Formats: sequence, C-alpha cells, structure tokens
Amino acid sequence: MSKGSHLRRIVFPLLLAFLPCVASGRLSAQQLSNAQLDAQYQSAVADYNAGRFEQAAGLLENVLPYASRSYVVHELLGMVYASLSQDEKALDQLKLAVQLKPDAADARTNLGAFLLRTGKHALAGEQFLKAQQLAPQDYEANHDLGEFYVQSGRIQDAQPFLENAWHINPDAYGNSYDLTMADFQLGKLAGAREVAAHTLQKNNTGELHNLLAQIDEKDGKFVDAANEYETAAHMDPSDDNLFDWGSEMLLHRTYEPAITIFQQATLRYPKSPRLFIGLGLALYSRGKYDEAVKALLTAADLAPADARCYYFLSKAYDSSPTQADEVTARFQRYAQLKPDDSLAQYYYALSLWKAKRSQSGTVDIPAIEALLQKSIALNPSFPQAHVQLGDLYADQHQYEKSVPEYERALALDPNISDAHYRLGTDYVHVGQREKAQQEFATYQKLRADHLAEIDKERAEVKQFVYTARNPEPTKP
Repeated sequence: MSKGSHLRRIVFPLLLAFLPCVASGRLSAQQLSNAQLDAQYQSAVADYNAGRFEQAAGLLENVLPYASRSYVVHELLGMVYASLSQDEKALDQLKLAVQLKPDAADARTNLGAFLLRTGKHALAGEQFLKAQQLAPQDYEANHDLGEFYVQSGRIQDAQPFLENAWHINPDAYGNSYDLTMADFQLGKLAGAREVAAHTLQKNNTGELHNLLAQIDEKDGKFVDAANEYETAAHMDPSDDNLFDWGSEMLLHRTYEPAITIFQQATLRYPKSPRLFIGLGLALYSRGKYDEAVKALLTAADLAPADARCYYFLSKAYDSSPTQADEVTARFQRYAQLKPDDSLAQYYYALSLWKAKRSQSGTVDIPAIEALLQKSIALNPSFPQAHVQLGDLYADQHQYEKSVPEYERALALDPNISDAHYRLGTDYVHVGQREKAQQEFATYQKLRADHLAEIDKERAEVKQFVYTARNPEPTKP
C-alpha cells in the first residue's frame, strides 16, 4: 500500500430525498413529519462528515424510533458510534443494517471495516468478500477487498481485486499505487511498470517515482533506478527518499555521490540515525575512516540501542583508532543497555582492548576476558568471540587456553582465515608442526580467495540498506 495509508473509513454518501421506512400509524402533533425526519437525517450526515459525532448521534437517535426498519439510519448510527469508540453499540447497529438489507454491498463493507478495526479479521474478511460478490463491478467493493488482503499480508489474493478496481477506475491514485506495489512484490514487473506509468500521467508524485526505482532495481536496471530515486528525492526530499537515493549510490559503489547525498540529507534531518549510518558506511567504503567513525558515533547517540550502528562502528574503528575514548564510551553504554546481547559484550571487549593498545596503556586483561566469556556464554555459537578470546590468551602465551578457542571457532566457521593462521602459530609453539603446516596451508588458500571477502562486505551493506527501510532495526 502507499506509504502511510490505511484501510479508509468509508464515508456514507448523502442519501435519500425522504426516508422510506417511517413507522406506520397516525402521527401526533408532537411527532416528526417525513420532511423533518429527512432534514434531521441529512443534518446527521453533514455532522458525521464534518467529524461532529456527538451531534450526529443525537440527531440519529431522535430519528431512529420513526425509522426502525431503515438500514441507512442503522448503518450511519453504527458508524457514528464507532467514531465515538462505543463499539458495542456500533456493532449492534451495523449488524442490524446488514440484516435489514443483506444485499447492500456498502452496508457489508462498513461492517467489515468495523470488524477489522476491532481485531475480528476473519469476520471482516467474510464481509468484504460478500460485498465484492454482491457488487463485482463496483470499484469500492473490489478496492476494499484488495486492501483487506494487503493488510492481512495476502498480496497474492489482493492483486486480482486491486486490478479489477484499477480497470474500473484507473485514475484512483491510492488503488493504482497499491496495485503497482502488489505487482512489484509478486514479481510482475511489466504490469507494475504499466500501472505506474499510467498513474504518473495524472499524479506525478515522489513516492511513485521511488516505487518505480524499486521496480527498476529489481529488474536489474540500475541506472534507471538511480535516476528515479533522484527524481523522487528532488520532488519530495523526505528522509525515506534521500536515504533510498543515497543507498542506491552506496549499493553500486559510487561512493563520492553517496557521501554528498548523505551529507546533505543529515543536514536536513539531523536526528535520523540511519542517514548517519549511511554516511558512515559511504565514508568508510571510500577510505575516510576518521570521518566515518564520527558519523557512526553520531548515529550511536541518536539510536543507542540500534545494533546496526555498532556493527559498522566496530569495522570503521578497526581502521581508525584515533577516537578511542569516544568509541569505547559508546560500546560501554551499548553493553549496559543490552546486558543479554552477546554482540554488545563482544564489541565492548574489543573496544577496551584496542583503545588501550592504541594508546600504549595498560590493558585490563581480566575485564576483557570476562566480557568475551560473557559473550560466549550468551551465544556459544559465536565464532568471532572464540577467536578474540584465543587471541587474548595467545598474547599471554597461554597456548593451552588459546588453542581450544581457535579450534572451537573453526568448528563453528571453518572459513575464518586469521583463525587458521593464529592456530597454526600456536601449534608451532606447542610443538605440533604437522598440524601447524595444515593450518598455514588452509590460511593461504582462504586468503587467496579475496573475492569472497569483497562479496561478504557487499552483502553486509545490502542487508543494512534493506533492513533500514523497515521501522524496526535488526542485527546485520
């Protein structure tokens, strides 16, 4: 669906010139005439559409005794009660409307919308489906059912109804956008592009250019995708559009443009952590390590619990240890925020170790060892923690401790080239030269496969970009 869109509240149209179902019998002088009833009803419609729900409720409650068989009165009163969060009353009235006129598609749609809002998804789906079956050529019935399926994550089911609605009314922007998105997600790129191109003729929006960029990217048309992202960002320089444009440059290793875009974006949105992470990644990829660390430190302050930030900060810090105290302070805070997170303890341990070594200071071996052991206890299958603990022991010439750590790390991941080298070195120290030669040979073979490391780095960047387009941060 379009960004920020929700299942719409279906506004009841202005209806009849008179109410057809006034209670029979002779009216007293105090009772309302048909004209007065109709006037009150029309006033209630106007109040509802203007958001004056209390006034609308009062008018309809006055009308109801004289129109107890009118489905339109029950329907509107149900919608008014729903707007006032009087859910039990709303449900009663909307059900009555359907009972009074079971072949009214709009009554079923309104009941379905209410059921959906109150968490009764299965029952809501039944009403939306029935409405579409009653009015298969009606735009609203098809669109609403398609939207229901979209919100339920059933894109395959949604697509044909969104497409039906598009053929009925190709100029309805919301449905056209949602159909384009559904086709894109289902891999129907030609159809998605066709609908988007038609929609752009009357609705030239930034979000549609952004979606076209995603279609081009998925179709392997990277230059076209970059152009569409740029157009979207110029038309609507939102956080999303600027991030997507900068990320496209980053993904395809055009680092200088990526740096420029992210720098401008962070000036416009100085509270956006993902923009600063993107800037840090672009600077790191360009070899500007000190600047990369600064950008990632800013991201860490903006989103102290976002794991992605610390992952990339640890990589940049490896190449730029000049800001040791600042980096260590952020990793310490992260470890305190995430006491049960293996990575958080690991990062803090490495920052303490690297900071002291880079400053030629005294290394607090027990503290670093305790953090690495805690990291392993939290996640025994984390190979890098075993490697670093092995390095710590090897530096102290405690080979009886370091060798098992390297062996465990390689059992978990046999492709860690440095672990093979360090294990080979330790085997030499303990007199196991044949094993050492085997480890050195494996190390040489893995180091020769340099492309695998490049591909790994690209995958890390891709994962950040794709997860950063979601609201919830995830670990790389």
